[in-house]
Amino acid sequence: MKKLSSLLAAAAITAALAGCAGTAMQAPALQPAQPGTIAAGKAEVLWLGQATMRITTPGGKVIVIDPWLTTNPKTPAAFKQLNALGKVDLILVTHAHYDHFNDAPALAKLNNAPVYNAGGMGAAIVSLGILPTAQVQRFGKSGTVAPFGPTGVKITAVHAEHSSELVWKNPATDKEETHFGGEPVGYIIELENGFKIWHMGDTGLYGDMKLIGETYKPDLVLIPIGGHFTMGPQDAATAVRDMIKPRYAIPMHYGTFPLLRGTPAEFTSALGASTTRVLVPEPGQKVDF
Repeated sequence: MKKLSSLLAAAAITAALAGCAGTAMQAPALQPAQPGTIAAGKAEVLWLGQATMRITTPGGKVIVIDPWLTTNPKTPAAFKQLNALGKVDLILVTHAHYDHFNDAPALAKLNNAPVYNAGGMGAAIVSLGILPTAQVQRFGKSGTVAPFGPTGVKITAVHAEHSSELVWKNPATDKEETHFGGEPVGYIIELENGFKIWHMGDTGLYGDMKLIGETYKPDLVLIPIGGHFTMGPQDAATAVRDMIKPRYAIPMHYGTFPLLRGTPAEFTSALGASTTRVLVPEPGQKVDF
C-alpha cells in the first residue's frame, strides 16, 4: 500500500507540473527505485539528492555523477551504503566541492571504476594520493570522450559558472587543507540511442548556455535551482525557456540546506508556458526515457 501511495503521489506531481509546462507532451513516469536494480534496454535517471544522479544507459552502462550519498541528508536510507547503487562503470565529477565529490573516491575503489573529470581536478586527486593515476581520467572543456568504445556513450565537457575548491584532510597533520580543484564543468552525455543529457553541475546563468543548447541539443537537462551558490528558480527558468529549450528538465540542488531556498514550484511558475516538460522526482525516484 505504501508503494502504491508513492506511485500515486508521483503521478499527481507529474500531472500538476504538466499543466504548468503548458504542453501536450506525454511525461515519462516517476517510479521508486530499489537498491541494486537497474533498468534494462532503456535510459534511466535516478536522483539521489543534491546533484547525485545514477544514469543507466540503454546499453546497460551505469554512470554515477557527483556522488554524495553517505552523509547527504536527502539521500534515502536505502542508498546510504555505496554498494546499494549496484555495479558502477564510470564516475563523473563536475567540481571538487564536497557535496559533489565526497563519495567519489570510495565508490571508485569499490567498483574499480574510473573517475572522469574535465577541469584539472584530477591532478590534485593524484598528487594528494586520493586515487591512483590509473583511476583518474582527465579531459578538457569541449573535449569529448568515448569511454566504452566508439559506438558507446559519448561525454563532452562544457562550461559551468562556479568555483572548485578541494578540501582535504592531511593524514600527516590531521588538519584540513584547501587545494585548487580545477575548473567546474557540466557534462553532455550522449547515450547509445542518441538521447542527450546535460548535467549542468553547479552553475550560475551565463550567455553561452544558448550556444551549448544549439550545438548539442540536449533532450534532458539536470539543472540546479536552489539559489545562493547556483542559479535560483528565475535564472534556471530563463536558461531553460530562452536558451536551451530541452524536451525535459529535472531540477536538482535545492532543499538540502536552508540556504538552497529555490523550489520546483517556483521554477515551473517562472518557466510559464514552455515546450519543456518539467519532471520532479523525489530523492530515490527514477525516470525512464
